[in-house]
This record gives sequence, C-alpha cells and structure tokens, in this order.
Amino acid sequence: MNMTNQSISKTTQYLAWILLIGVGMGISVSVISSFFVIGVGKIADLRTEFLIGGFEMFGNEYSLDAVFWLLVAAILLSLTRFLFNLQRWHGPADSIYAAHRTDNELDMRGGFGSTLASFISLGAGAPVGQYGPLVHFGATLGSFINSIIKDQKITIDTFIGCGVAAAIAAGFNAPIAGIVFAHEAVLRHFSFKAITPIAISSITSAWFSSWIFGGEPLFKLSLVLPDLFPLAPALLMSGLLFGLISIIFMECLFTFNKLGTNSGISFIGLSLIAAVICGVTGVFVPEVLGLGVATINKMLANDYVVLTLFLLVIAKIFASALSIGFGLFGGVFGPALFIGASAGGFAAQSLAIVGITVSPQLFVIAGMAAVSAAVVGAPISVVLIILELTGSYELAVAAMLAVVVSTLLCSLIYGHSFFDMQLTKRGIDVSKGRGNLELMNVSIIDVVNDNYTKFSKDKNASEVIKILVKAASSEGYCIDEKGTFLGKCSIQKLLLSEAEQNIERCFDEAPTVLNHDASIMQAIEVASDFVGESIPVIRANDGLLVGVVSEGDIFQAYLATQNRIHDLEHG
Repeated sequence: MNMTNQSISKTTQYLAWILLIGVGMGISVSVISSFFVIGVGKIADLRTEFLIGGFEMFGNEYSLDAVFWLLVAAILLSLTRFLFNLQRWHGPADSIYAAHRTDNELDMRGGFGSTLASFISLGAGAPVGQYGPLVHFGATLGSFINSIIKDQKITIDTFIGCGVAAAIAAGFNAPIAGIVFAHEAVLRHFSFKAITPIAISSITSAWFSSWIFGGEPLFKLSLVLPDLFPLAPALLMSGLLFGLISIIFMECLFTFNKLGTNSGISFIGLSLIAAVICGVTGVFVPEVLGLGVATINKMLANDYVVLTLFLLVIAKIFASALSIGFGLFGGVFGPALFIGASAGGFAAQSLAIVGITVSPQLFVIAGMAAVSAAVVGAPISVVLIILELTGSYELAVAAMLAVVVSTLLCSLIYGHSFFDMQLTKRGIDVSKGRGNLELMNVSIIDVVNDNYTKFSKDKNASEVIKILVKAASSEGYCIDEKGTFLGKCSIQKLLLSEAEQNIERCFDEAPTVLNHDASIMQAIEVASDFVGESIPVIRANDGLLVGVVSEGDIFQAYLATQNRIHDLEHG
C-alpha cells in the first residue's frame, strides 16, 4: 500500500510539474510575442508621424520615408551585432539543429540578439517576417529555462518544443497548429512525455494572448464558398506554380546571402546597401515593405489586377531575399505568405482571362498555404493554421490540395525546407535523424584506448613475433621514441617473412587509420570495409599514435547512442 501511495504521490508531483512548465512557458512566450507584435505596430504608427519628404514624378508623389528608416535600422542592426558579439543572425534552423541533439543548448546571446534585430528590421518596415524570429525566440527561451532548471525528466527538446508551439499559437491564435508545428517542423518526433507540456504551452499561449491582448483576426474573409470538387484539378495544378515560386524564393535567399558573403563588404556596408535598394523599391512599390497583412487582405478582397499581382510577386521575392541575405534580419514565413497570396491571386485572374472562372479568394488562401508550407517544411501545420484562422473546413481542404503538390515538388527538386537547406549548407543533414547527428558529434577520442602492442623500428620480424605472441595479439604498431606512428604489421605477414628481416619491410601497405578528430559516424564508415584487430587513431598535425579502436568499441558507442535516441523519441 505504501509503495502504491508513493507511486501516486510521485505521479501527481510529476503531472503538477509538467503543468507548471507548460503554463509558465505558454504565458512567457505569449507575453513577449504579443509585446513584440504590438511594438512593431506602434513603431510603424510612429513612422507615419515623422515624414521625411519626397519628390514628384509623372504627376505622382513619392515619399523617401522608407529609405530613411531602413538606413536607421541598418545602423542599429550593426550596433546590435557588435553589442551581442554575433558573427551571424540566428533563426529556426538553429532551433531545429538544437532539438536534434541531446547535448546542445541554443546560443542564448545569439537567440535574444537576433530577436532584437528582427524587431528593429520590422519596426523600420523591412520586407521580412516576424514568425520565424518569434519561433526561434520561443526555442531560445525554452533552452534558457532548461539550463536553469536542469530537470533530467524533461529533455531540452521538450522545452524547445514548448517555446516553439507557444510562439506559433500566439502569432496565429492557432493552438492546434502550434502543437503540430513544434512536432512537424522542429522536433520531428512524437513522444507521450513531450506532447503534454507542449500542448499545455500552446493552448495557454493562445488563450492568454487572446484574453490579455485581444486582437482582431489576422485575415479578413467574406466569401461564399463554391463547390470544391470542380476546382480540385485547378487547385492541384496551381500547386506546381506555387512550388516553383517557393523554389525561386528560397534560391534567391541563398543567392543574395552568398553574394553578400563573397563580396568582402562589411556587415554595415551590406545592410546599408540593402536599406537603400529596398527603400527605393518601397518608394515605387510600397506594398512589399513590412509584413504586408493589409495588402494580403486587399488581395482577399480582389482589389488588384493581374499585372499588379505579378509585379508584387517579383518585387516581394527580390526585396525580401535582398534584405535577409544582406543583413536586414527577419523571418521568411511572412514573406512566403505574401508571395503565395500574390501568386494565388495572379493564378486565379490568369485562369479567368482564359475563360476558367474560379474564386480569387480561394486561390489567394491556397497560394499562401502552399508557398509557406514549402518554404518552412510544415504542410500539415500550415493547413491547420488555415483551418484555425478561417474556421472553414472547406478552405482547409482547398489549401491542402495545393499544399501537397507544392511541398512534394519542392522536396523532389530542391529540399525539405529553407531551414533544412540552411543546415545542409553548414554540413548538417537533419533528414538522417538524431542518431546520425549524434554519431557525427561524438568524437572517436571518446572511445579510443591504449591497449595495443607496440615496438620500435630496430626490431626484426622474429623479435616482433615474440612480442606479439607474449601479448596474445595478432597486430602490432611501430612507433618512434616520440610516439609517432610509423607502421602496422600483422602476425600473418610476419610469419611469411624472413626471421632477420627488418620490421619496416613487413609493414602493412596503406593500413586503415582514423584521424583523431574523426566522429563515431566516420569511424563506422571506415570500419565497414576494415578487416583486422584494431584501427590506429593518428593525430593529424604530427602523426602521433593517440591509441586504437576496435570494431567492438565502435559498435558499443553506436548502441549507446541509439539507446539514448530511443529513450528520447519514445519515452
């Protein structure tokens, strides 16, 4: 009975702790995310009160306000980067990578500094998004709280998932989508231990944000839904267009980033260039600046003609890619929504021109979902966002038709998402799972041992045979007085050699070796073709024999890693 009571007590305490973590994370992220969004809006209102001036061209008045404020942002971003000592901005890709490692906490300075940077960019009207930075902030906050609490029962990836789910829930008022997004886009695994705190965090965040801060729906819809069945082929075909546009957008993001990196221009120089070019673009096409929610609502109201929509697609891709690539930091989710909405409106009006009548608003929503799902790699989550934003099952189904084609096309031609491609370009492949990443990050030094037979180069074959027999070993290593690896020989080859033959003539030709900085994963790849007793581990810079590893050592390290990953993902 006492055992049962103790078990009930521990279970109750654990559930209470989970509830506290979930509610605490949800409220914390909700408050900061809401203040972030409100703050960006307040600064945007303040910008309208400080008019810089403009010029007249072809009978039209143009304002230079956008150029001025983006230049101010560029200077503030350079100061932020200096104060936080950052070599680059941090975003959701870093959150995904951290969630896939058992020994990695997010860079707090990088996470909080990058959140501040995105606030500055958005406040100045840069053509970037807010949801990616908020997602990374939530993940960073979760990692920070984990580092303070150090609770072994709740893993760091669960804290990261709580922060991510809370950020999405607060940003879109979509708690279900927040839960799914955390699992689909970031954690990429499901466990009963993780789902409870993440769900509590997401629901709390959405509720608290709505209760305290209120707010109107993000997008305004007023349409009579047509019969979806006749439109299914057009929606599926439009998914190809949305997929191609997604690929173009992502490629532009990487192209501008590479162009900036290879230019040799300082960060402040690149950000000032981006500020001027994007500001000038915004002078003539003001719709591309900022989040663009008002413009998307106009698209939903079918207020733009086909050529204007085409221009908005091109201008937004260019301006957002240039801004992010050259340092005016922000997210890609918001621009993807804008680009998708413009592309959806363009597709609908293009079909109408050739005599195929469709609902423009339906295609705007489908485009928003399809492009953003392909860019962030979260098709199910984006469909759920549409469902929770609109409250319409039919619109969610319509969006899903375009989403599945768009994401499939991107995954086949380009990659899983923009964030995965960012990691791939850093040499990190999360598609192979946590086990592979863990094995890539465990050094061979952790399993190396000094249990090997050694001898000097002045020995002959018969002397080395006696040394190996005495040590009950089939292989030996020749080293000099400094411990430098000179060669390896096997007893089989020694027995076939003349007794007085110098040992250097008995060395194995091109023996299998491992560098001291190799990972367990690299060791597994090397050992897959290895036949022998052990593999020497050599220090690359001076050739010193650090030790040896056997296939058994490597296999034990592999099993230990797999067990840790299994406990994490199925606990």
